Amino acid sequence: MKRVFLIVLDSVGCGALPDANLFGDEGTNTLRSCYNTGILNIPNLQKMGIGNIECLSFLGETDKPTASVARLREMSMGKDTTTGHWEMAGIVSKKPMPTFPNGFSEEILNEFSEKTGRGVLCNLPYSGTDVIRDYGEEHMKTGKLIVYTSADSVFQIAAHTDVVPLEELYQDCRIAREILTGDNAVGRVIARPFTGEPGNFTRTADRKDFSLEPTSVTMLDNLKSAGKDVIAIGKITDIFAAKGITKSLLSHGNPDCMRDTIVAQNMDFEGLAFTNLVDFDMVYGHRNNAVGYATALDEFDSWLGGFISEMKPDDILMITADHGCDPGDVSTDHSREYVPLIVYGEKVTPVNMGTLQSFTGIASTVCDYFDVDSDFYGKSFLGEILKEG
Repeated sequence: MKRVFLIVLDSVGCGALPDANLFGDEGTNTLRSCYNTGILNIPNLQKMGIGNIECLSFLGETDKPTASVARLREMSMGKDTTTGHWEMAGIVSKKPMPTFPNGFSEEILNEFSEKTGRGVLCNLPYSGTDVIRDYGEEHMKTGKLIVYTSADSVFQIAAHTDVVPLEELYQDCRIAREILTGDNAVGRVIARPFTGEPGNFTRTADRKDFSLEPTSVTMLDNLKSAGKDVIAIGKITDIFAAKGITKSLLSHGNPDCMRDTIVAQNMDFEGLAFTNLVDFDMVYGHRNNAVGYATALDEFDSWLGGFISEMKPDDILMITADHGCDPGDVSTDHSREYVPLIVYGEKVTPVNMGTLQSFTGIASTVCDYFDVDSDFYGKSFLGEILKEG
């Protein structure tokens, strides 16, 4: 019974892309910043060969890697979660999703306010923790929704759970999703509930993303149409607007998502288990917390040892990322970086594939493994890494 476990280490980039200057990201390198903390301890990834990936020799090269490795270049014009995940699933986005560095137009906000029955506060690019600190008390007094954005293509709505019940907040997000179309079609509308008192607000784990539907067929659709299982873990269901998914494990945060990846590993299924580990990005990258980021990588590596020990003969594990979010640069935004790819399994022979020119090779390879037709830009590398016999 064939299974692929695709784990996305959200934002674990490995060096600036050649066009990083177009995004203001020259010199960024998420993994280098984590290494520079002096606390990075990832022996399982090192044994697999992460240090053999182009420009990652500082992580420690090995003469006997246990996995195939590569460095992936993003073809899509973006550096956000949706664009990165869509590309690894087969979609190259030639046009970047819209961003709103000066906030959203009066026309959008007026329609949003009319349909939700609530006014709006902020309407600026903002850090998620700072915005509730600065606007949370006024929100509690007025009942107005805190609307903000970032350098990414997002419309975020923060609300205190005592003021706006969770289901109402989700409905407000659905309203925004319906409004934000055409040139205003942001990648994600995000619910950001919080609790607490002024001066001590805390975001809850009930974040929910309302994404655009993928603009064309993905590997998830192909696998599902072929009768294979597609198990989404973490925010994967939200990223793909539930398209092409047969089962969702809606966990939050790295520990829960790693736990549910083990749950999937213990299931009898044939197909793909697709996991996103969001904390690297959300908790550490965006807050420029390099020490926390490195610690989270250490924790993942420790978990990884147990996961690979329980893999079955026909299982393939792919570890990659969707973009960068360098915790050592001056910005708190995503960074335009290469991402690592590690492919491990009993059937996989260790090969260094150099630099691949698109994330879409992942989609082609996954479909190839299940003998499912696909027509994505990137070619399958299955024949290069699969052991004969």
